[in-house]
Amino acid sequence: MTVAAKILVYVELAGSEPAPVSLEVLTRARQLGQVEAVILDQDAAGAATAVAEYGAATVYLGRDPAYRQFVAQPAAAALAALVEAQHPDLIIFGATYDGRDICARLSARLGLTVVANAVNVETRGSGFAAVSSIFGATQNVTTELSGPSPCVLLRAKSVAAESASGPPPRVVELELPGDAPRGARRLESVVGASVGPSLEDARVVVSGGRGLQDPANFELLERLAGLLQGAVGASRAVVDAGWVPYARQVGQTGKTVKPDVYLACGISGAMQHTVGMKGAKHIIAINKDREAPIFKLCDLGVVGDALKVVPELIQELESRGVA
Repeated sequence: MTVAAKILVYVELAGSEPAPVSLEVLTRARQLGQVEAVILDQDAAGAATAVAEYGAATVYLGRDPAYRQFVAQPAAAALAALVEAQHPDLIIFGATYDGRDICARLSARLGLTVVANAVNVETRGSGFAAVSSIFGATQNVTTELSGPSPCVLLRAKSVAAESASGPPPRVVELELPGDAPRGARRLESVVGASVGPSLEDARVVVSGGRGLQDPANFELLERLAGLLQGAVGASRAVVDAGWVPYARQVGQTGKTVKPDVYLACGISGAMQHTVGMKGAKHIIAINKDREAPIFKLCDLGVVGDALKVVPELIQELESRGVA
């Protein structure tokens, strides 16, 4: 009789609910073996049921306030103790800021193999392999994982989150090790105000680049996105220039989006950007340069000045009563 592999998933919370990327990781993990989830947050108990709905047979809860008060170190210490006690066959994190930080510290403590920014995890013989994108997502490379309890950081939007029915999970309370280091303390958490759908969840994303010429012209994209009930994104160039906040950046060092429609306005289509949006169902590009790389990727291309095309598009939508 074949024994199912034990997959440990580190679950992050968004408020008191599992973060979307964690639900995606759980979905992939249950396709690989028996899922055990660990939640380290003072509000962990409230998320246990939701985690079970995505396939976790066992949920480890750590509710010490230190997990929220301090950065990474208490979580890494608790995970290290759990891994040494349970010996999971694979550990999967979401590729987030906290996930990267905690995974790195866990690896350093226990000498575990790590593959970061993977787009998939698959079985390989009696073990596992991680698939990563390289060269601006033009090529994929598969890395076989070796050693005890290897770790994978899975990029957001690599898997569609899908719930699964199952029995109630076994819930195990975790104690924070007494010698766990504290380190840097979180002094404040600030959630930026937002209007409309989030960039990651929007069905329509309207993004702007240097072709908009001035940060004030992003107001046009705000109007267009509002009419389409979408969200506004941006290229790295305009984020680095300080035109818009980093939270709007789409690309390899920003967010990965997979909307139904992605509208690129004045974006050339550098690989650093397209790796974060090439999964969109339909891509529309507006650019003055007919040789811009974005036209090789899009479904519909408009050769023209975005500052002329976008206002006309807004006017046409408003004339049709779209609001």
